[in-house]
Amino acid sequence: MEDTDRDLLPEGLQDRLPHSAAVAARVTRAALDVMDGHGYHRVQPPSIEFEKSLASRMEGVEPRRMFRFVDPASLRTLALRSDMTPQVGRIAATRLAAAARPLRLCYAGQVVTIKGDGLDPARERLQLGAELIGSDSVAAAGEIVAIAIEALRAAGARGVSVDFTLPDLVDTLAAKALPLPAGAVTAVRRELDAKDAGGLVAAGGEAYLPLLTAIGPFDAAIERLAAIDAGGALASRIEGLRAIAARVSGLARLTLDPSERHGFEYQSWFGFTIYAEGVSGALGRGGTYRILARESGQDEPAIGFSLYPDPLIDALALAEPRRDTLFLPLGHDAETAARLRTIGWRTVAALAGGDDAGALGCTHRLEGGEAVAV
Repeated sequence: MEDTDRDLLPEGLQDRLPHSAAVAARVTRAALDVMDGHGYHRVQPPSIEFEKSLASRMEGVEPRRMFRFVDPASLRTLALRSDMTPQVGRIAATRLAAAARPLRLCYAGQVVTIKGDGLDPARERLQLGAELIGSDSVAAAGEIVAIAIEALRAAGARGVSVDFTLPDLVDTLAAKALPLPAGAVTAVRRELDAKDAGGLVAAGGEAYLPLLTAIGPFDAAIERLAAIDAGGALASRIEGLRAIAARVSGLARLTLDPSERHGFEYQSWFGFTIYAEGVSGALGRGGTYRILARESGQDEPAIGFSLYPDPLIDALALAEPRRDTLFLPLGHDAETAARLRTIGWRTVAALAGGDDAGALGCTHRLEGGEAVAV
């Protein structure tokens, strides 16, 4: 029987063809250049590590989302990374433990999960990001949000918007201001995240209903949140949000959803999601977290962001016109061709007399030392 599916790719995986791959390279380079310009040093962790290492550096990391298999050399379980942030945390806590803090690191690479996220079937994604290790202050948060916006804009995104959240909102309020039984905290957090008023009441969180109104454009929503916080439990966080918003004012449209939890499994007091016009879904997330430092016994604060620009790459590739390419016929002058490449021309040289400029995707042909439209 004929093998008809030998060249099929697994569900959620795809090739990037030449035009799209070129856009992906430019997006990656543009974003990394922004991070480098702000003093973030690039690191390149391996794509496979011991599962224990990937799963133990941060709370909320889910090993069940990783492809796992046994290493024939060590007989230990290996995992294909699903997120590069824990790897950067490992590097900071081990190889760069003695480096001065705050430590600024950035990265780019492919990550893979066992299944897609929600309605997105993709199981392999490009992840770009930056981590500021040693501080989770308001000043550090302001820097990270500003760089995330700048990196996306440099990559080609337009109409960037940022949605702020407080991942530990329920825990902070439940501790004193709005007490909850220990068993109800998870349910209240879940129903707030789902914006389900009925479910929130059923979970014992009726006192948390006003938080569902503190959502929307930042200036109005932060005032509503401040009005709700009569006891002052959130005062420092509200002050921090105002300071971060002031730092990036005018760079992006700002909104607030303080009870959002999806995607912030290991963030602590502050988180944000970033979007762009013409691109469906979020392009990235960031926030504060702690690196679990087994070596010293003392956890380390950090803040960072991860961008997943594949939807942006797809949108840019569709909108981008075909690049001008110069066909070089047999016997062309090599020095002229070299000079044209130095001023930005992309050239394709004929290898045989029958090579056709149009069929090879060329827009121009070299004739008499000049570029002539095909």
